[in-house]
Amino acid sequence: MSESLRGTVLLVDDDPAVAKVLGALLGQAGLATHTARNGTEALALLERWPVDVVVSDVRMPGMDGMQLLAEMGRLWPDVPVILITAHGTVPLAVEAMKAGAADFVLKPFDREEILFTIRKALLRAQGEATNEPLRTPSAFVGSSQRMTEAQALLAKAATGMATVLLRGESGTGKELAAKAVHDGSPRHAGPFVKLHCAALPDTLLESELFGYEKGAFTGAATRKPGRVELAHGGTLFLDEIGDISLAVQVKLLRVIQERELERLGGTQTVKVDVRFVAATHQPLEELVKTGRFREDLFYRLNVVPLWLPSLRERPEDIEPLARHFLDIHARTNGKPPFTLTPDGLAVLRAQPWPGNVRQLQNFLERLVVLSDGQTLTGEDVSRELARQPGLTAPVLTPPQGVTALAAPAGPAAESGRTLESQRKDTEKQALVDALSRAGDNRTLAARLLGISRRTLYNKLEEHALL
Repeated sequence: MSESLRGTVLLVDDDPAVAKVLGALLGQAGLATHTARNGTEALALLERWPVDVVVSDVRMPGMDGMQLLAEMGRLWPDVPVILITAHGTVPLAVEAMKAGAADFVLKPFDREEILFTIRKALLRAQGEATNEPLRTPSAFVGSSQRMTEAQALLAKAATGMATVLLRGESGTGKELAAKAVHDGSPRHAGPFVKLHCAALPDTLLESELFGYEKGAFTGAATRKPGRVELAHGGTLFLDEIGDISLAVQVKLLRVIQERELERLGGTQTVKVDVRFVAATHQPLEELVKTGRFREDLFYRLNVVPLWLPSLRERPEDIEPLARHFLDIHARTNGKPPFTLTPDGLAVLRAQPWPGNVRQLQNFLERLVVLSDGQTLTGEDVSRELARQPGLTAPVLTPPQGVTALAAPAGPAAESGRTLESQRKDTEKQALVDALSRAGDNRTLAARLLGISRRTLYNKLEEHALL
């Protein structure tokens, strides 16, 4: 791979020689590296430095690669993990993918193959940075008519084998719905494999979907199964299906119709037994009309269409969702249960929540982390709303018995100051405030601000706060 890469990679291997060789290789490609000898050291380093990708050996003393992968999923789900093993098999790959690995590479690895794999992970992480999936251990929460109808359709769809197309705005829980379809199906014991289609360019998306043969392209050092093969006997979830190119649509259509594929660079036909679940927020019907999405593929995907309602369409679910997330985040952060007062709930219900359930969940996590007490009032909620971009405490005419809320006061604009200078000052103050509230824990500060760790470090550097 001749092109220069940008980013920071954490190498985790108990063999210093392997880490040294791989570090030199990545350095030549333009990547910065840190090294750790085991999972425990890796977690400690992640607390101090921004990392874009983790590359870890599987077998190590102490915390091994699979255990590290589990901790990464809990603490830093936005950082992709690539596992390296000398004992690579399809079952191990399936296990790693189910556990959340971005990819796997076999030892001894080829220079171009490892760079190719890391490039995919970097691109995928960048594409998913603003589309972090919902992380909740439960099924859907809410008893509104819209949600009840959606859950009933999900339950019916799960029992069959038909392809399901999930529609709805970002943050409505399409990945959670796809997992519910898989878990409720006869294939629940098989793998649930997912792929974010919008996160990769065409060439990498094809290799991810269909796999490749040794020598198919520069970097293809060994035969590697794609996500379709890894999902054999289970379910393949294709998120943001509306973003794939026409060229990839043609090949995907064949797989769905014929249940067979050819790996890139191969001539052998591979039979697959996979159930497809796709999701998109795109208006596919309009894309079909303008020629950007194949009509035949649309009909193949749209066998069981299911729309997930936005949060503003089911405001009555905000209360059970809020109490559910408060309970989860209190336990996760080692805090006693929280009480949400009626005026606090009124402020939450008055918000439009354009980011839907995901946005509500992240906001409530910040409330839990920052709160000094266990009672959350309208004033508490409004104060935190004022700190968040895109969320503003509204001026309400509250029902009787509910505290009235006023829009937070802000400093008057100084005469002669440009909008850009005021924006920078406000942004810098928000960074300082978040670091202070997080006790200088930068991982927590990034979560409080609703940004990735990499973005936080970029902003700190921009404002000379490092």
